[in-house]
Amino acid sequence: MDSKTLHITNGGALTNYLKELEMHGDILTWHEMLCEGPTIEHINSDEFIEIRRQFLHDFYDIEADIIKLKQDLEVLDNIENYTEIILWFEYDLFCHINLIGVINLLLQKKIKLPMFLVCSGRIHGIKELKGLAELSSSQLTDHYEARVRLTAEDKDLARTLWQLYNGKDHNLLKPYIVKHSSFDYLSNCLKAHLQRFPNSENGLSELELNILKIVNCREIHSRNHLMGYALNYQGFYGYGDLQFERLIDRLAVFFNETTQSLTLNEDGNKALNYKANYEALIRDKMVYGGVNKKDFNFDIKLNKLIQATDHEN
Repeated sequence: MDSKTLHITNGGALTNYLKELEMHGDILTWHEMLCEGPTIEHINSDEFIEIRRQFLHDFYDIEADIIKLKQDLEVLDNIENYTEIILWFEYDLFCHINLIGVINLLLQKKIKLPMFLVCSGRIHGIKELKGLAELSSSQLTDHYEARVRLTAEDKDLARTLWQLYNGKDHNLLKPYIVKHSSFDYLSNCLKAHLQRFPNSENGLSELELNILKIVNCREIHSRNHLMGYALNYQGFYGYGDLQFERLIDRLAVFFNETTQSLTLNEDGNKALNYKANYEALIRDKMVYGGVNKKDFNFDIKLNKLIQATDHEN
């Protein structure tokens, strides 16, 4: 049989780019955002799809097209048409949790084809980390030529991480921060994930604190202006517009807003300088896999998650 490749991409922008480049093979676009919301270990199930549908509706007012989703995934039920799978995912937490989920979906479907990873991030001579769709055609081709074949150990690691992400103790992810694997950015992503929980001192996550720092250090004119900075200076999170819009709206209690400016109010400055704990004020109902965000704090001194306690300002 002639060699035929199935590409699984991290989104529509990259899918369109690969089509423009006339990349050999078929493309399955992964549109999920598994870094937020409840998940269960058995990703290859109707229960999983319903859990995700409900989450997207409740938190982001998104109506998932379940029929279209199932039609897209049918390609995995005809895997005999392919000889290899190329996974196109980036350096950030958003992409890495999707990547781990996709690998587990393939494993649960007992797909045994060779799997290769194309992952962007650091580019020689460039300070900023780059997404795949941001690369030039020659850079993207170079990344494709340097793709890494996932080993049995890599797949076992992905399976373990997915189990832990769906579990109740995310501190169990910590030992894998120093685990060697083909996932070059996994360490950064796991550290970033643990710091998504409220800081034990001021009650803000690292992402929320970073937004306050931007307001404090920059001349911000509006929430949209702030979103632009937040998108560009978020480190290893990889969040999108919808996620930051929700974050900024929740943090509005820390802002003085006029038609021309957005600055920190007294509470914003207290939170920024760890003078008070605001977890009770901005308590978030977000779920990460199998864990409620509100149930844990990240303790900087201990460098671990601890059971949350109620705080009053």
